[in-house]
Amino acid sequence: MIHVEGLCKRFGRTVAIEDVSFRVQRGEVVGFVGPNGAGKTTTLRIVTGFLAADRGRVHVDDLDVERERARACARIGYLPESTPLHSDMRVDDFLTFRAQIKGVARAERDSAVNWAMQRAQVTERRRSVIGTLSKGYRQRVGVADALVARPPILILDEPTAGLDPVQVRELRELLAELAGEHTILLSSHQLREVEAVADRVIVLVGGKVVADGAPDELAGDGSLEEVFLELAR
Repeated sequence: MIHVEGLCKRFGRTVAIEDVSFRVQRGEVVGFVGPNGAGKTTTLRIVTGFLAADRGRVHVDDLDVERERARACARIGYLPESTPLHSDMRVDDFLTFRAQIKGVARAERDSAVNWAMQRAQVTERRRSVIGTLSKGYRQRVGVADALVARPPILILDEPTAGLDPVQVRELRELLAELAGEHTILLSSHQLREVEAVADRVIVLVGGKVVADGAPDELAGDGSLEEVFLELAR
């Protein structure tokens, strides 16, 4: 579903990513981990079409993101690290607006919004003004936004950032439920969260992929956190 090959990106003299390659198969949940500045967000922005690579290719569901950006991006539900919500809108109004932007047919918008709110577990807050919601509920609205056009692929950048332990657990449970229906690429600093939901883990350090495998394979007799710390040195 996602094929990344030889991605390179520089910002001035700074190398953000260099020769990043990986694949995500249909139905897989893949954790994308690495220290701050490793290049995770840059990579995800290129995969989702928000940023152009200097070199390399990305295919999403066999569509070239550079050449067929609109069609490729329509296959992706993207939750960026800073969730771009309209704080003065009500939840259902915002999601209806987003469904329209994403090309959901008028006759299908109500059902699409209701389905997304139900999957993201925000139905009881449908008439709440987004700015009055807790951080955890705002993240759920962001997930509902990613889901509203029913994309087969979800790309989530640090979805639990800033959440308290209870909210992290609740969002982890939600991601586990979504994993049965979507191909998911999940960037996170929460290694326990990644271990709990991911089939595979890709470790990025210094803009390069340094490890790729199942969590238990990478951890061996130790823990994924120990492996991560060793690779990040």
